[in-house]
Amino acid sequence: MADPLKIVFMGTPALAAHILERLVTASGASFHVVGVVTRPDQPRGRGLGTGPSEVGAVAARHRIPTLKPVKIRTPEFISELKTFDPDILLVAAYGRILPARILDVPRIAPINVHASLLPRHRGAAPIEGAILAGDAETGVTIMRIVERMDAGPMYFQCKLPIEPNDTQGTLKEKLAELGASASLEVIDLAARGALVETPQDEALATYTAQVEKKDAVIDWTASAAQIERMTRAYDPWPVARTRLGADEVLIWRAAVEDESQTKWGGPPCPPGAIVSVKPYPIVQCGTGRLRLVEVQAPGRKRMSAADFLRGKRIEAGARFGP
Repeated sequence: MADPLKIVFMGTPALAAHILERLVTASGASFHVVGVVTRPDQPRGRGLGTGPSEVGAVAARHRIPTLKPVKIRTPEFISELKTFDPDILLVAAYGRILPARILDVPRIAPINVHASLLPRHRGAAPIEGAILAGDAETGVTIMRIVERMDAGPMYFQCKLPIEPNDTQGTLKEKLAELGASASLEVIDLAARGALVETPQDEALATYTAQVEKKDAVIDWTASAAQIERMTRAYDPWPVARTRLGADEVLIWRAAVEDESQTKWGGPPCPPGAIVSVKPYPIVQCGTGRLRLVEVQAPGRKRMSAADFLRGKRIEAGARFGP
């Protein structure tokens, strides 16, 4: 019987930690996680004490040897990585581009778990990208890593429908589980020498960028549908946001208003204007109108949008935005 495959896992956030946990639980005759690479410990919590990444915490709990390099292109790190003698380097949301010297270390392949249906939504924010684009489905792609962003040939792909109420947070949980199952499938194929590579169609490639806080500022000239997607794509971070007078307001939940069911009187309203406050707030967008469901004021808890405006004594005609 062949020796178990030696897996070195590279990852950082909660999505990757869930995959690592599943791999450790499933380790046995066909493979074993021999090492972990994650980002260095960072300040965490109000006391600003340093703590491990989510992946680092899982590795520590299972007593897996762990490397936390500040720089990954140094001869020292490459040498340490080689001491694991890995058959597979399995990467999930590590957060850095890997150079050829690292990709050449594993005996079989460097493999990436990407949370999209490649070649769609390559890059750092595939989950947010799928929601913002209004995609009906997303999924996980397991591919061989090359030196171009998420461009390597694919080993395995599985799909997942995006539900109308899915947020970045709920999709990450679902895709973490899907990614874990897909990783186990690919490891099994590798153990049997049955990996088959399928090239990506470059003509279909789209890209996403790292999300920044400024990306979550609502442009009310956009359509109601696009702004509603923002509220889900940026939940739980950085949260869709706008201004009402001098205050910033976070928009946690919203819904596109069905205008066919409502008669609107009066002159046209500019984007960002509050058209109605009862029984719930309705805001004019560039195209369509948005019903605000749940919001949060600075230093306050999340609350219903109707209660928020009532407490602020905001009337129809007031306007969100700069």
